[in-house]
Amino acid sequence: MSTDTAPVPRSSTELLLRPRQLRELVRGVSWLRDLDDEQLEALLEDSKVCTLKTREWLFCQDAPAEWLYIVVSGAVRLVRSAGDGRLATIRCVERGGTLGELSMVSSAGVYLYSAEALRRTHVLTIPATRCRAIIDHQPACRAEFMSQLVLELTERLEDMALLTQANAMARLASYLMRQLPTGFIRGPRVVRLTIPKRWLAAQLAMTPETLSRLLARLREEGIINIDRQRVVILDEQKLRHHMLSDD
Repeated sequence: MSTDTAPVPRSSTELLLRPRQLRELVRGVSWLRDLDDEQLEALLEDSKVCTLKTREWLFCQDAPAEWLYIVVSGAVRLVRSAGDGRLATIRCVERGGTLGELSMVSSAGVYLYSAEALRRTHVLTIPATRCRAIIDHQPACRAEFMSQLVLELTERLEDMALLTQANAMARLASYLMRQLPTGFIRGPRVVRLTIPKRWLAAQLAMTPETLSRLLARLREEGIINIDRQRVVILDEQKLRHHMLSDD
């Protein structure tokens, strides 16, 4: 007599693509968190998972914004083309992060930046029309969506101020402070540097060599400890001082 058993996933990525994990991923987006089970299932029925190769573009700036994306695995770099044709790195997005939200409220209806996979990446693709319908008809989702946009714009304004007014060390210290986990945590807090250093350096408007030198300086001063991709913050007060310093 045989019994039906669920297939064993062959990899951690395969596990992340299971329906239960995808439902949890969507609920991790703050403005989609309050969808009931029926609404969530309807949203997932219209969605699909896409796979990107390393350095493949997910979408390009000024293309029609037809989809909202949630990163399932991997990492995506957001870049915007400057007037002189150079690409400016805005930030990098990893698992649970969303792409294309700002474009959903743009009157032009186009993506405001381009998105490039930094390594093999899976994204959940959701029709933008479905997301707009949720925002239009559910006040709680709309309020949370607007709250997230305000937070996003505030962070980008802070980035602009740092790039134009602060030195390289202040930019790095500010980045580390913003990556710290919130809430009470026993012992030192940890920042995980899971994106390649060259892209983090580009995001912070410095060379990879400068980034490595500044991290080494913070380690020598006893402010951080580095263990592969883990940056352990040993002295948050001194790190904050570097963030506010003009030296």
